[in-house]
Amino acid sequence: MSVTLRRGILEDAKPCGEICYRAFTAIAEQHNFPPELPSPEIATMLLSERLAHPSFYGVVAELDGRIVGSNFVDERSIIAGIGPITVDPAVQNRAVGRELMKHALGRVIQRRFLGVRLVQAAYHNRSLSLYAKLGFVAREPLSTMQGAPLAVQIPGYTVRPATEGDIDACNQVCLNVHGHDRGGELLDAIKGETATVVEHGGRITGYATAVEFIGHAVGETNEELKALIGAATAFPCPGFLLPTRNGKLFLWCLEHGLRVVQPMTLMSIGLYNEPAGAFLASILY
Repeated sequence: MSVTLRRGILEDAKPCGEICYRAFTAIAEQHNFPPELPSPEIATMLLSERLAHPSFYGVVAELDGRIVGSNFVDERSIIAGIGPITVDPAVQNRAVGRELMKHALGRVIQRRFLGVRLVQAAYHNRSLSLYAKLGFVAREPLSTMQGAPLAVQIPGYTVRPATEGDIDACNQVCLNVHGHDRGGELLDAIKGETATVVEHGGRITGYATAVEFIGHAVGETNEELKALIGAATAFPCPGFLLPTRNGKLFLWCLEHGLRVVQPMTLMSIGLYNEPAGAFLASILY
């Protein structure tokens, strides 16, 4: 049977959320890893936010009029982020995932983004192979970190809630580190009261939209990220994404009692600059 693709609407959140939960849980359990989403309700809430957001594009796959998968494009920056992409485990091996990804990439081309990125579970060999065949290049190994809040302060580095007046300074830090800003995500996080900034020497030198799976952080050095991680009151399930190549920060996290939950891979097509500072990725990129 051929797959029919259409734009997602808010009413799709529940069936797509239930599929999203089942799909992630099934693949994680096959590889003896904990599920990335704790419940169908959390998955539905996550997808509801994306379907309702004007800067997210959602696409739904149907077979015989029944929803069997979905995919999303985050369009809040000059770099697009793809995901979550999920397919009902009952209809695996019918190229539904490939069609959803090709559609999302077509959207990226149509909207003329300078690049597109995603993060995939490194233990999922099939998705890694599919994305590589579609043109994605593996850029950064990531470790999902979890544990009890650290309540650690870094001398000379002050962490406080971010405000809209901080956006320009935060965007400049991100621009210096990555070559582009993520101001759309930052503004949403400020409105959601999850964003924090770190000040050093009387100026903003780093920020986090949230120290968690769906949040990202950037800093001029590792000290900014230590301060942001140390000030976080929790690391919501399943944790935050630390670039494994940042050996010093990785070791610092391990020495402070955090543990690795699962490996992941940051992949990209188009514009990508080797980071010129410290960062934590989000599940988008």
